[in-house]
Amino acid sequence: MRPAQALIDLDALRHNYRLARQLGGGKALAIIKADAYGHGAVACARALQDEADGFGVACIEEALELRQAGIRGPILLMEGFFDAAELPLIVEHDFWTVVSSRWQLEAVEAFQTGARLHIWLKLDSGMHRLGLSPEEFRDAHARLSALPQVGPLVLMTHLARADELDSNRTREQLDIFVRATEGLAGETSLCNSPALLGWPQVRSDWVRPGLMLYGADPLYPQPSPHAAQLRPVMTLQSRVIAVRELGVGEPLGYGARFVAERPTRVGVVAMGYADGYPQFAPNGTPVLIEGVPGHLIGRVSMDMLTVDLTDHPQAGHGSLVQLWGSAPTIAELAPRCNTSAYRLPCSLKRTPRVYLSE
Repeated sequence: MRPAQALIDLDALRHNYRLARQLGGGKALAIIKADAYGHGAVACARALQDEADGFGVACIEEALELRQAGIRGPILLMEGFFDAAELPLIVEHDFWTVVSSRWQLEAVEAFQTGARLHIWLKLDSGMHRLGLSPEEFRDAHARLSALPQVGPLVLMTHLARADELDSNRTREQLDIFVRATEGLAGETSLCNSPALLGWPQVRSDWVRPGLMLYGADPLYPQPSPHAAQLRPVMTLQSRVIAVRELGVGEPLGYGARFVAERPTRVGVVAMGYADGYPQFAPNGTPVLIEGVPGHLIGRVSMDMLTVDLTDHPQAGHGSLVQLWGSAPTIAELAPRCNTSAYRLPCSLKRTPRVYLSE
């Protein structure tokens, strides 16, 4: 069997959820959209179902997968419904839904049901992606509140630059939200992961931890005392499948991006960009080789990458290579590879996941 694996530490997931809930001071919606950021939505939901206040997914397909797997807690459709024909399914499976546009509001008004919909009404406070404008928001709240098929509302918005601690945009969005919702009935939801970790002055009844659930610091490299408490959930690892010796001046791999400046011992590792490892990781990208810091050399190919074993005499065929996890963390690795910590775990494809602490 190919030795590439993604180890998923479910105890770490639970620890990170508890931290997010503690920092928020209220209820926490565990965001497990996009297959739990590549960690496996069903397994992560099962690990959290006894303590999570609810789950957030992108669409009804993701929500149905969880229901079919036996997840019975609240599930919020973060993008709402894409067609009014989804509303009967929302009622049947007791999903919660975001309403963020006028057509969704009108669809709810026209929908006849004896059930009561759980709606999160979304304000566009400056993200300018989804959400009702401040001018539309109060009218939408009044119209929904008057409907017998609508239960208590949650008032929400999304912060666009909370990962930038030196930006005033978060304060501006908070001010817009406070003004737009003043006097309106309903719980509130503002905080994403960076707001929880870096903006203690921004709090709400519901928080929505995403990236931090998986142990990655969305504020890196800015200092964050709370981020130090996070535990990485995924460890990506594989093994050396061949060892080669290069003489001075010899190239390695596609494009000869690495040329040996000294006699070099090379470890070929079963991990490539088809597995989800970043294709353009540069020479010197950190790895752990049998627990000892090492680095990548040569271009990452579809199925393999190469590491420098010259200073690792203990390593050879079969040696364990950690690509990310406790070290390097995905927050540290991402900027080296000109990508984001959000994208790295989401990019995992054929690498099998192995769940720990179920």
